[in-house]
Amino acid sequence: MKMKIDIGISDKDRKEVAGGLSKLLADTYTLYLKTHSFHWNVEGPMFQTLHVMFMEQYTEMWNALDVIAERIRALGTYAPGTYAELSALSSVKESKTVPKASKMIEEAVQGHEQVIKTIRGMFESAEKAKDQTTMDVLTQRLDIHEKTAWMLRSLLK
Repeated sequence: MKMKIDIGISDKDRKEVAGGLSKLLADTYTLYLKTHSFHWNVEGPMFQTLHVMFMEQYTEMWNALDVIAERIRALGTYAPGTYAELSALSSVKESKTVPKASKMIEEAVQGHEQVIKTIRGMFESAEKAKDQTTMDVLTQRLDIHEKTAWMLRSLLK
């Protein structure tokens, strides 16, 4: 028996918000994979600093994936769960090669900035739906990605 979802958000608004969250999940997953690869493959004089920093970042994103996916499920839709689905939804660019350490930092900044733009683009639909729970998730994710981008940019000075 399928029960109707009655949480004070229309079906249309729930689907719209969940669609945005699916894009955020895809962006976060792609950036997670990229950051994990950077952790494995970084070389050079900044190895130790970047190796540890990338590990902290990919661990944080790994944990965030569950929060985002569970919010999608709470809204009554399925979370994308295959590489094909996530790749089609993601706006974060993958690395085609293993870049040098400074280029890894630049690409990581660009990835976090893209996630920030995805988040900012979602606030209107979440607000329209009066979906404070999603807005809270978005605000928390925005804070983390903005802070991470700032810290990464500081390494390039």
